[in-house]
Amino acid sequence: MNISKTVTVPKMPIRLYGVIRESIVDGPNLRFVVFVQGCPHHCPGCHNPESHDPEGGFVTDTEKIWNNFLLNPSIKGITFSGGEPFLWAKELAAVGKAVRQIGLDVMTYTGYTYEKLLEKAETDEDVASLLEVTNYLVDGPYVEARRDLTLKYRGSGNQRILDVTCYPNSTSASEIDFDSVSEAQKRSK
Repeated sequence: MNISKTVTVPKMPIRLYGVIRESIVDGPNLRFVVFVQGCPHHCPGCHNPESHDPEGGFVTDTEKIWNNFLLNPSIKGITFSGGEPFLWAKELAAVGKAVRQIGLDVMTYTGYTYEKLLEKAETDEDVASLLEVTNYLVDGPYVEARRDLTLKYRGSGNQRILDVTCYPNSTSASEIDFDSVSEAQKRSK
């Protein structure tokens, strides 16, 4: 069965900073990574400062992102990063929904805290939609004073990796410690 024929994504314009077709550092397993353009946080020391300008980057569409995602059958999930993904919540939610429909996972990075996103989701259905399709949420701004290169999938010690698969049925997200999991796996080898 051809997935691209059974699961589709509506075509919507979206401004991107870039795409990485294969990554092992932007979430668990082999991932397709979408970096959106535009960020209101302007964190000092940001890894992608060129992604802050909302007029920078390039315009593409959600259908192209989906079709490129499908090109590699080894990909196990998609990561939304930036810039600030929640500025493009509607568009990314459409892609994320399709990813989830084919049984893969979604990781979303954000400079907002989960608590702030829950507040936003009360009045912004697009924010709620992106939260709903997200499995793993890396939340909080990058804090240069808390930079820690030993942390898996995040840059500073204040950032959390939350399992938000429970949303919207529950807001009780649990924190995931990928660092301990990795250490346990290393010891077992």
